[in-house]
Amino acid sequence: MSQGQPKPHRPKNVISDLQIFGGHPAFAEQLHVGRPNIGNRQRFAERVNAILDRKWLTNNGPYVDEFERRIQELTGVKHCIAICNATIALEIVIRALGLEGEVIVPSFTFVATAHALQWQGLTPVFCDIDPQTHTIDPGKIESLITPRTTGIIAVNLWGSSCDIARLEEIAAKHGLKLLFDSAHAFGCSYQGRMIGNFGNAEVFSFHATKFLNSSEGGAIVTNDDDLARAVRLMQNFGFTSYDQISCVGTNGKMTEISAAMGLTNLESMADFIEVNRRHRKQYAEELAGLSGVTLLPANEEEKSNYQYVVLEIDGATTVVTRDELMQILHHENVLARRYFYPGCHRMKPYSLSRLTLVETERVSDRVLSLPTGTSITPYDISTICGMIRLVVTNGREVSEKLRAERS
Repeated sequence: MSQGQPKPHRPKNVISDLQIFGGHPAFAEQLHVGRPNIGNRQRFAERVNAILDRKWLTNNGPYVDEFERRIQELTGVKHCIAICNATIALEIVIRALGLEGEVIVPSFTFVATAHALQWQGLTPVFCDIDPQTHTIDPGKIESLITPRTTGIIAVNLWGSSCDIARLEEIAAKHGLKLLFDSAHAFGCSYQGRMIGNFGNAEVFSFHATKFLNSSEGGAIVTNDDDLARAVRLMQNFGFTSYDQISCVGTNGKMTEISAAMGLTNLESMADFIEVNRRHRKQYAEELAGLSGVTLLPANEEEKSNYQYVVLEIDGATTVVTRDELMQILHHENVLARRYFYPGCHRMKPYSLSRLTLVETERVSDRVLSLPTGTSITPYDISTICGMIRLVVTNGREVSEKLRAERS
């Protein structure tokens, strides 16, 4: 256990020990999903001091250039353009690709994927997902293509990838642009090739909640020289020289401070992945055989960042629903998350069509993401798994008690 980490108040042996039924919280401090991993603080401080000495805070400074080079080397991609955040990165590359009209996207994604289209006057057309991978179902795409369709945005989730080969076939067949939102997939691979090399372009996120962060940031990666050139112009107002503008652009530049954090964390990237891998293995072992609780498997034949510990809770088996289990864990200061509830198509800006996506709705009502990363200890994981076992093995009693208290 790391120094200073608060110990659980006491083991939870019976359901009356649970805080929601009058016991003490298991943790004195909140355990978050996606709490930032932080690399060598001294190295980061050295970089910050160098920034202050140079007085070069933004506008494509030396750390931004180095960060882009390091990502190119790690992924094997030709071009990396660091951006202030992944949402702006999506908006820029959507414009650079010339997308218009309708773009097919999964509904089971963070809402920024859809917002990046809608914000620019494009229509996101929501597609259902593969229930096993939680990523866009290639078999459902072609029926959604219309004369107004110009592209597909697929989302690589949970440190794994979509069925990229099939998506590339569909895009080529119909003359569509193919963009990957790979916010979850930095450091991961598909068929032995690093994520970042597929479609027309991919977008990474280096937000604080990602396994590798630059405090806030993102990147557009591509092997297309012309697209990279267009993106670089657009992320800096369209400037081609000191006072010459060649196109409409925006301010999407990453700051030197963010790049310094990104570089520092890249140096610890292997350590972060190993911690995540061990945590995931422990969760798998301690939850094994628990009826109605399924840990989404990782593809061990590919590289993964192991950042997401994702459960599916089958309420018909556990009796306790996913939301009830989440409520119980929150009372214990374990802030488990129900990604990506309720699905973009059921969110207010997009729900007017009353679209039904069977698998998206089923999965979004079952998924529960648990804390991992360098701020979590093996002792924490054992405590969390012990509480989940206690709740599920006493599911009927817990559920009846919760419903009695609500009524």
